[in-house]
Amino acid sequence: MIWYYLFTALYVVICVILLLVVLLQQGKGDMAAAFGGGSSQSAFGARAGATLLSKATAVLAVLFMLGALTLAIIGQRGPGSLMGGVPGPTPPRPVAPASTTPAPGTPGQTTTPPATPTTTPPATPGQPPAGQPQQPPQQPK
Repeated sequence: MIWYYLFTALYVVICVILLLVVLLQQGKGDMAAAFGGGSSQSAFGARAGATLLSKATAVLAVLFMLGALTLAIIGQRGPGSLMGGVPGPTPPRPVAPASTTPAPGTPGQTTTPPATPTTTPPATPGQPPAGQPQQPPQQPK
């Protein structure tokens, strides 16, 4: 991963030098010449000899494009981590939930037997169910 950072620093230096070389070149005239409005003898304008600055511009432009492609390819893997080779912490073991009912025979614990349902005898006709007060018989009207 250190190569990525070194290459990025070199790429920034190439960009700054390319910027300076382009700004140092002499202009060709007014804006009309840039859009083809200048008077010239040939189809592409007057051709001057290749100067040192124009050659440096071409070389730096190629390095700029290759550097952009290289950084894009290297950067696809994603950023590295300082903790990349260190294993993570072990997850805690799950704790079994404590039982809410004590085990039978545990000292200090008293167990009560389960409650048995009480049944009431069925009511006979003419008598109220057990547990209810008797009502006087009603007179027919």
